[in-house]
Order: sequence, then structure tokens, then C-alpha cells
Amino acid sequence: MKKILLTSLLAISGSLFANEVKVVDVKANCNANKVCTFNVTLEHEDTGWKHYANKWEIYTPKGKLLASRTLYHPHVNEQPFTRSLSGVIIPKGLNKVIVKGHDLVHGYSDDVFVYEFK
Repeated sequence: MKKILLTSLLAISGSLFANEVKVVDVKANCNANKVCTFNVTLEHEDTGWKHYANKWEIYTPKGKLLASRTLYHPHVNEQPFTRSLSGVIIPKGLNKVIVKGHDLVHGYSDDVFVYEFK
């Protein structure tokens, strides 16, 4: 009985996170003043207008929001997909940022991408 219960709990918990957004790649091109264009690749099991990845955001390691890119429609047949955001100002001395994905059902994913500037 314990084995069945444990197996059931693992299956349920796995399905809760199955549809969260995954940030699979981040690229940044920055000028000398550290004004950057970010290209972020997301993967998500978009099912339509009620459940899709609707944004990604860039944060400092201390949690300050630097930029947000809204996604206005589902990408059901386009996975993974990449979208860009220009004009992102990176504060002086910052050598990495955190990129988080968000979807309409699960909110922010626990899976984040740490991007380190070269």
C-alpha cells in the first residue's frame, strides 16, 4: 500500500510541473554602455489561449526586475521558440542576470536560466 501511495504521489507531483515554462537558451548582445538585446528561447506545452507561455522576464541576482517581454499569443505548433527584447540596460558591475518564464496556468516557473556576461 505504501509503495502504491508513493508512486501515485510522484506521478501527481510530476504532472504538476510538466507544463511549466522552460527557458532553454539565452543570448545577449550588448554595446559598450551595457545596453543589450536579449534573445530568449522558451519551451512550453502551449495548448491554446487558456494555457500558454505569456512572458519572460530578466532580473538581477538580488531580484530586481530589469525587463519584461510579453508574449501575446500561444505558440502551439512552434516549440521551442525564440523572442527578442532590445534596450535592456544592465547596471554597471552586474555580471549575470536571471531569466524567468511565465505561463497563464502555472505562473512563474521554478526553472530559471542564469545568464553570465562574457
